Amino acid sequence: MTDQKLPVAIVGGLHADARRAVVERLLRIVPGSVALHHDLAAAAEGTVRRTVRDTLVVRDEGEVPLVNDCACCALREDLVPELERLAGGGRTRLAVVELWDSVEPKAMAEVVAAHGEFLTVTSVITAVDPALLLPCLGNGDDLAEAGLAAAASDQRTVADTWARQLEYAPVLAIVDSEQADDEDRALLAQLHPTARQIPYKSGELAEAAFAGFDVEAAAARQHPACALLPQDADDAGVGTYVWHRTRPFHPERLYAALEDLCCAAARSRGRFWLADRPDTLLAWDSAGGALCVENAGPWLASLPDAAWEMVPPVRRAAAALDWHPEHGDCCQHLVFTSPGLDRDGLTALLDSCLLTDAEYAAGREAWKRLPPAFDSLLEV
Repeated sequence: MTDQKLPVAIVGGLHADARRAVVERLLRIVPGSVALHHDLAAAAEGTVRRTVRDTLVVRDEGEVPLVNDCACCALREDLVPELERLAGGGRTRLAVVELWDSVEPKAMAEVVAAHGEFLTVTSVITAVDPALLLPCLGNGDDLAEAGLAAAASDQRTVADTWARQLEYAPVLAIVDSEQADDEDRALLAQLHPTARQIPYKSGELAEAAFAGFDVEAAAARQHPACALLPQDADDAGVGTYVWHRTRPFHPERLYAALEDLCCAAARSRGRFWLADRPDTLLAWDSAGGALCVENAGPWLASLPDAAWEMVPPVRRAAAALDWHPEHGDCCQHLVFTSPGLDRDGLTALLDSCLLTDAEYAAGREAWKRLPPAFDSLLEV
């Protein structure tokens, strides 16, 4: 046990059967392991069900009251004390935290890491049945409609929740089924090319559970300014297309094209800039036909030199790769992944949304006077 801290492996994912198979496998192959699970299915009735078990028996179970009508809040409030209790007992070699269907691993990993005196996150694993990958990624239903909402105010969709679960984890435990084909496997590889894929019955799973996990580095990999986005790829009918430009978008033309762009790929993500907001880095995140656009702060080029020292090195390195002599790191960097991807159509549509030569030549002050078409999406 590292520094006498309790190793914690977090296992999540919307593929519930696959997730349970991975947890059961870890309990069998890691002696002294214990699994904790908070079932949020009855959260609408005011309670969360907690189970603590090993490979042979259920050690403890009980109900946890909701906190602020939020099942995830109740999970956070109860999880750490349970883990610290196991750590204090000194007999648990590995705590396996099995997340409920729609709970995202990032929040839970950060909660556990914040209590580092007795606990250490050693792995974050997402369980994947490749045959279910595209159906989940294409499901634009709200979690509430699917009975998977973690709170009354939960506005996430099945698709965007699944995308974050998949892309955050450095390890994907693969629970293959007969329905999975080469297209499913190609899609998985292109969506998260840096992930370590492990067949769940492999002995490598135990090794991966103790491999180590850096919460800060994981967060940086998700930040739109420095996210490690996939590269161009084409395999088994699945394509990934990287569109990179240095000229800003015309806000009205891009807004008019959003529906077509969101429907053009199962998954798209990246960063972009609008002419009427030249100093603002905007995040693009689309899955299941729905788009989320967020203000991710300023481009580095818009910051005074003195502020650069406060910027993480990974952010400065990412900016250096995109640096342009005229407008610094401001750029378009969007990545589209999907079966049957129409690269030529995407290129033509995206290029048509950029400023024309005459609009570009008018300069920044003229750009800022363009109609602010994205105010509604950015809640301005």
